[in-house]
Amino acid sequence: MVWNWQQADWPNFSYDSKVLEPLESEFLLRSGEFLGVFRHVGSHERDQIRVDLISEEALKTSAIEGEYLNRESLQSSLRQQLGLDSTTRRVPPAEHGIAEMMADVYLHFADPLTHRTLCAWHKMVMSGERRLETIGNYRQHADAMQIVSNRLDKPKVHFEAPPSVRVKTEMDAFAKWFNDTSPKGKMPLPALTRAGIAHLYFESIHPFEDGNGRIGRALCEKALAQNLGEPTLIALAYTIERHRKAYYDNLEASNKSNAITEWLLYFANTILDAQRVTLARVEFSIAKAKFYERYRDQFNERQEKAIARMFREGIDGFKGGLSAENYIAITQASRATATRDLQDLVAKHALTKKGERRHTRYALQVSDSDG
Repeated sequence: MVWNWQQADWPNFSYDSKVLEPLESEFLLRSGEFLGVFRHVGSHERDQIRVDLISEEALKTSAIEGEYLNRESLQSSLRQQLGLDSTTRRVPPAEHGIAEMMADVYLHFADPLTHRTLCAWHKMVMSGERRLETIGNYRQHADAMQIVSNRLDKPKVHFEAPPSVRVKTEMDAFAKWFNDTSPKGKMPLPALTRAGIAHLYFESIHPFEDGNGRIGRALCEKALAQNLGEPTLIALAYTIERHRKAYYDNLEASNKSNAITEWLLYFANTILDAQRVTLARVEFSIAKAKFYERYRDQFNERQEKAIARMFREGIDGFKGGLSAENYIAITQASRATATRDLQDLVAKHALTKKGERRHTRYALQVSDSDG
């Protein structure tokens, strides 16, 4: 197998810019729509939305790699990193590290890309890790860096990256390309095109022993923010994680040639989907704030606990809706008490009800149109 980096045209990627133009225009239009909505949110709510969206990205970018983190610990660390909380709370290394990287991407998006930045991100992402030879620096081992699946006796190699001795040279070229293609660089590229190339280019080099996926997605966030001229809250990892197989399939399909139009179309559409998700989640967060204002002091302790749990499910809500059994499990209430509580929430238009008897399910009524 001859990989993309072994070919004569590496890393001069070729693509049809014309087919990407409508997607680039849609991206800019949706960015303006998002900023318009976000600017109408109060400062306190805006801070909470930032924490919610960035922490969700941190959770999902880790989940894509099979690492599942604690949301509360991560949010606590993120609030400290963003200067929203001065209290110190002990946070596990993994949660602290990914929060630190996400905050750095958000706060310092405009800075040029350097080896120091990338290696600092690696140290953050690998915080608490003990099994790697090299943390906070590019890989140095002599073994081939391969992406492999299936049984140990019959491995399937999905990709093999350049050998470690080439990594520093490759990363010199990558960092120069990234900075030169920024809006203020020598050869600026449109937002979606630049982010898509950046991700594929970086993943093809695979410069670190581990953590390349998380850092590669952070680079996309940095690229998009630089093109927009302000921090991005695009739910990229959130969207990729929901369609993880398609993400890996498209990456694998793009590592054998440097003609990458299909990859850029896939990735551009993924970013546009992420924009739509972000806007929906911001609107959901605004509705959540209005919901709590509307029902201030109207719920008992059990109802408060159940409502908070439902909101934590986000825009998708409980799969299939909240059942009486869910309510009992969340609140430890008796069945009779759960029935009264749920009937009361429906009567107040806080919940909507569908189905009958054991098929009854409840959903949040975040709109006040019925209230």
